[in-house]
Amino acid sequence: MPSRILIVALLLASITSTHAIVIRHDTGYARYVASESMFPSVFWLEQRSNRKICVATLIDAQWALTAAHCVEETDLRAHIARAGEYVVQIAGLMSGIDAVVMHPNYAFRYEQGHVNEEVDLALLHLSEPLAMPVPMSLYREQDELDRVATLLGWGFFGVGTTGIQSDDGRFRKANNRVTEANARLRFDFDDPRQPQSRAVELEGLPGLGDSGGPALLQTADGWRIAGVAIGEIAAESAPAGVQGLYGAVGVYERVSGHIDWIESVINAGGTERDQLDSTHSED
Repeated sequence: MPSRILIVALLLASITSTHAIVIRHDTGYARYVASESMFPSVFWLEQRSNRKICVATLIDAQWALTAAHCVEETDLRAHIARAGEYVVQIAGLMSGIDAVVMHPNYAFRYEQGHVNEEVDLALLHLSEPLAMPVPMSLYREQDELDRVATLLGWGFFGVGTTGIQSDDGRFRKANNRVTEANARLRFDFDDPRQPQSRAVELEGLPGLGDSGGPALLQTADGWRIAGVAIGEIAAESAPAGVQGLYGAVGVYERVSGHIDWIESVINAGGTERDQLDSTHSED
C-alpha cells in the first residue's frame, strides 16, 4: 500500500508517513546502530524481505501503542479478521495481537460544523499478558519543549545531505530536540553546517518503516515514551518526492496529551476491545 498523505489542518502542511532513520552526514554510521536488547519493549509490526514496516511499543503487560495508520499499512487488521490474531515478535518471543482500538479522532471527524484535528494513535491488545519485557512507561509531564529525545526504528537509512538511501532492516537510534510541543511534538532536522544550527551530536529523523516508533525521554526513573512517529514534513528546498533532507520536520503524536484515552482503554479491559473501526476501511 502506498504511503498515505495526512493533511493536518492545524499544522497547515502536508505530512507523509515517515520515511527513514536519517542521520547527520558527518558523524559516522556505526554510532546510530541500536541494540534491540536495550529497548526490548519496542518491536516492528511487519516484515517484507529485509524491510520492516511500522513500530509499536509495549506500554502495559497486554497493550502496545502505535500509529493508527500502521493498522492500515500492514496486514494487521486483515490477519486478525482472518485468523483471530496477528503474530509479532517482542523481545525475541512470539506474541499474538487479537484486537485493535483506534483513537476516536483518527481521520478527520466533523462535529458541530468544524473539523477536529486527527489523532493518529492506536492501541494493540495482546492475546496473553507478557511477564517480560517490562513495559515502557508513559511520559506524563508537559515539559517536552527543548528536551532531546531518542528516536528509534528499523526503517530506511540515509543522511541529511541526500535523503533516504537504503533499506537494510537494521535497528537504529537518533537524537533530536523537541522544537514544538503543542497538540503534537515536532523535531527539526538541523543542518550542522549552518552557523545557527542547533543540531545535536547524533541528530536524525525517523522515516519509511518507522511510523509508530517512539520518541523516548530519559528521566530519573528510566526511559519514558513521549511521542509516537506519524509523519514528516519535507524540507522546503527538497525536490518532489525526496524526503529526509536537512530542513525536514519529524511529527509525533504527543503522548502526554492522550494519557486519559490510553488509560481508559487499558483500564476498561475487554469491554473496549475488538474495536477495529469499520469507518477506517482499507485504502
